[in-house]
Amino acid sequence: MTRRTRRPVDTGRPDRLYTVTGGRSRADHDAFDLVTLIVSECAPTQGTPSDHHAILELCRHPTAVVEISAELGLPVTVVRILLGDLQATGRITARHPRAARSVSALPDSALLKEVLHGLRNL
Repeated sequence: MTRRTRRPVDTGRPDRLYTVTGGRSRADHDAFDLVTLIVSECAPTQGTPSDHHAILELCRHPTAVVEISAELGLPVTVVRILLGDLQATGRITARHPRAARSVSALPDSALLKEVLHGLRNL
């Protein structure tokens, strides 16, 4: 059995993270939760900061905030700050997952069990 070693969540150097965020430690608002999908509205241009460039490239297709964090190897709090900057300039849009309107709008549990059973049989 192989043992997994846990890596620290914050793999970036603190001085680099301070520079990337312009010294900010929190996003201006809580517009981005972990499952918010981010979509680029434009391609990166010359002079775009490297982290912004990476986000714009990564989000050509809807990408969750948590996925962006994992891909870039940056803490979620830093990614939220960067996303706030990009959203303020109109370079990205955020798509929030829809919540079910009511319990009756959710699929029947029996149907979900049948689907799960079918998937296991594949």
